[in-house]
Amino acid sequence: MKRSLLALAVLGTFGGTASAQTAISLYGIVDAGVRYEKGITSDERLWRLQSGQQSSSRIGFKGAEDLGGGLTGVFTLENGFNVDDGTLSSANTLFNRQAWLGLNGGFGSVKLGRQQTPLYYAVNAVDPFGINLAGNAQLFFGSGLYARDPFLRTNNTINYTTPNIGGFAAQVAYSFGEQAGDTTRARQTDAGLSYVNGPINVQLAYHDGNGVTTTLSGATDTQFSALGLTSSGGTTPTVSLPADIETAFVGATYDFRVAKAHLGFGLTEVEVAGVDRKNRNLLVGATVPVGPGIVMASYNRNDARDAPGVGDGDTDHYAIGYSHPVSKRTNFYTSFGYTKNDENVRLNAFALGESSRLFNLGVRHSF
Repeated sequence: MKRSLLALAVLGTFGGTASAQTAISLYGIVDAGVRYEKGITSDERLWRLQSGQQSSSRIGFKGAEDLGGGLTGVFTLENGFNVDDGTLSSANTLFNRQAWLGLNGGFGSVKLGRQQTPLYYAVNAVDPFGINLAGNAQLFFGSGLYARDPFLRTNNTINYTTPNIGGFAAQVAYSFGEQAGDTTRARQTDAGLSYVNGPINVQLAYHDGNGVTTTLSGATDTQFSALGLTSSGGTTPTVSLPADIETAFVGATYDFRVAKAHLGFGLTEVEVAGVDRKNRNLLVGATVPVGPGIVMASYNRNDARDAPGVGDGDTDHYAIGYSHPVSKRTNFYTSFGYTKNDENVRLNAFALGESSRLFNLGVRHSF
């Protein structure tokens, strides 16, 4: 017994020393609920238990170590999973959401690895639904390509973020293409600028990729149209396409206290095999405090244009939702969305010109 107590005391001493040098934390989100849809994957009604409706379910590790001289070493490793069946959200990538190492200091911060893009942060700040639930703006901006890599996350990336100066902050990122003999092929550049001061939040973002691989899994005709291609109809197998992509986004919110107004614009251009495709987007929304919770509402419009041989058309999406906290870490939520397509497009729908509906109800816990 004495030896056991002595061993525990020694381990405790070492543990105390380690924690004094490096702070490591485990965090995550578990989100699950019921989802009803009609017209998205088929014309039939579909009920299912869904993971990650308001926030993708995840588990992660964060660490920080004081290096002296005003420098701090930091890292984040974050994995997504599906709570409904226990599977990983990406079968081939362990830390599929984030995996980076960096330095913080008076100069700002530098991060190296797989990271979320400046475009992701800008859209997330402006979308009333926080790019989730039935109003997820990522599903409509750029014909839904904003919800996919490399608009969402980039690999092999160096990101520099400035310190906050009078409400202004900027970030620039460069992602290596890692192609032998060609430093420009598959490389990506990103930039973001924000101004946050009192009730005002303004976001600008730019993303440019040269010959990057855009992966479409179960893609819709509209998503293929966004790349200047056509599919055989219905969903398709996973296809990897080298494409030149360019997108610009500007958005803002203003908090009137009784309600917050949201407004965003996007322009996305994708070129594949000499075929150029443009998508113009608009977001108008509001968030309104109601008791302890918040009501969210938005209108998203995607205008697909300028691709030879591919039908042009518009998509209009309307959504409303409510989030109700029951503790500091747990909340209930619900939302409903309706998508209306022109006859030549099928964004968020299973057939050309089809309308779709989505309803969800669930609970989210963060730790």
